[in-house]
Parts: sequence; structure tokens; C-alpha cells
Amino acid sequence: MASSTNQQRLSSSSSIFYSHSQQSYDVFLSFRGEDTRRSFTDHLCSAFIRNNISTFRDDEELPKGGEIAPELLQAIEESRVAIVVFSKIYADSKWCLEELLKIIDCKEERDLKIIPIFYHVDPLEVRNQKGIFEEAFAHHEENADEEKKEKIRRWKTAMKEAGNLAGYHVKDRQNRFSQPFYGLNHTIQYALSV
Repeated sequence: MASSTNQQRLSSSSSIFYSHSQQSYDVFLSFRGEDTRRSFTDHLCSAFIRNNISTFRDDEELPKGGEIAPELLQAIEESRVAIVVFSKIYADSKWCLEELLKIIDCKEERDLKIIPIFYHVDPLEVRNQKGIFEEAFAHHEENADEEKKEKIRRWKTAMKEAGNLAGYHVKDRQNRFSQPFYGLNHTIQYALSV
């Protein structure tokens, strides 16, 4: 656990690192910026800073069609806990799905702890890729070759695994910010202590 948190902007990266060192993070925050960056995710990150929880979050929208930045993959590997904010358009993003795949790989390889947050989405729809998640995967599958179809199968498996984990369900405006923060900080503190 970080004893102090320094906010640093690295000139060679478009990301913001909240960390006591550039080598490790308490939390890696995976989210779809388009629908949570300027609201829920900002509040979540601020709560972590107030509680001295060093956090990596990508602060820029990633370009469409490009490959996931090596810095993001490295940050996942250097984190102790990954928080995945499943939102209505999370699965629309290949980048988010690639992050999720890496997060699940790190869970299996080095026991990365994962805490899902279901932000205005039904955990069952995440787990079973139904509704908006089914539509997102159908879009990814359009004109996909066999290699891409295999990648999509891996994304679905990763989403199912993460969706099966106990997490926080934010379902209305009333508990949009307070409810998950109340228990989440304690959950993270516990996860970091074991």
C-alpha cells in the first residue's frame, strides 16, 4: 500500500499515473472513457487518491483501430488489484476487451485480484453477454476471419469470468457515487493486505 500519493504526468505518455513509484500500482482502473471518464471514474479515482491508493488510469481516449499501448499492458502487470468498470458501451471497445483479457491472464498467472463494478448494467448481461453486450460482440464478429473469431471467443470467456466475480452494482443515480465508494476502499485495502 502506498504511504503517499504523488500525481505525475509523464511527457512520453498520454496517461496519468497516480503512484508512489513509476513501477507499481495498487489499482489498475479499466473503464470505457466515453461513458464514465468525466463522471463515475473521476470520482472513483479521486476517492482512491484521498485514501492513498496508488492508481493507474489511462487519461486519454485511445485511437480507433490501433493496438493496445504496451504501457497499459505493463501497468496491468504492475498492479495488485484491477477494477473493471463494466458500462453500457464497455464491450464496444476492442481496447477495453484487450485490457480485460490481460487482466484475466494476470489473475491466472500471478493472482491479480479483480473487482468488477457493474455501472448501470445488469451483472447477468455481462456474465452471459446478453442484451447490449451480445450486440457488441455481434458487431465485433461481423466480417471476422478465424483468427479474429478466436480472439472474440477469448474476450467472451474473459468477460464471463470477470462477470462471475463478486463486485459492486451501481444501478441508479441515487447510489451512483456513494454506494460503491463506501465499501470499495475497504475491499481494496483488504485485497492489498493479503
